[in-house]
Amino acid sequence: MAGRRAAFGLIAAGLGLVAGPRGAGAASGRYEAMLLNCIDPRFTTHGLFHMAEIGLRDRYSQFVVAGGPIGAVHPHFAAWHDTFWQNLAVSVQLHAIRRVVAVTHRDCGAARIALGEAAVATRAAETAAHAGVLRAFRAAVGERQPGLEVVAGVMDLDGSVERVG
Repeated sequence: MAGRRAAFGLIAAGLGLVAGPRGAGAASGRYEAMLLNCIDPRFTTHGLFHMAEIGLRDRYSQFVVAGGPIGAVHPHFAAWHDTFWQNLAVSVQLHAIRRVVAVTHRDCGAARIALGEAAVATRAAETAAHAGVLRAFRAAVGERQPGLEVVAGVMDLDGSVERVG
């Protein structure tokens, strides 16, 4: 199923058939959201399709850093934090975004580095570890940009996303 979804996704993206007309919100300079996700190239297309699936195709800015939300808040990656928060503030200012879509993913090397092997050793441990980071991210957004909604989830290798409250 995952292989068929990926193949269809690549074909649909190439033909411009995904989720409505191209550039629907781009001309206004106003976007709905920012997507924060990981640099892992296995998830590039999945991220595109996830944003289309939740109705945000061509209506979001994007910030990509190792681990996505993990890279934005975990102490191991502290040197990156200011860059993300400044970028988010600029996206709010320039694009009037109202939410951040924060997506981590399974089998993430940055998660393994920051959280340790035990935190990602099983699916349940990995889910719990990612959920903890996503809750910390949500709290940090609330402190710095209290008007923004945070939609958080963990992406599976097939592109499906498990929402994290």
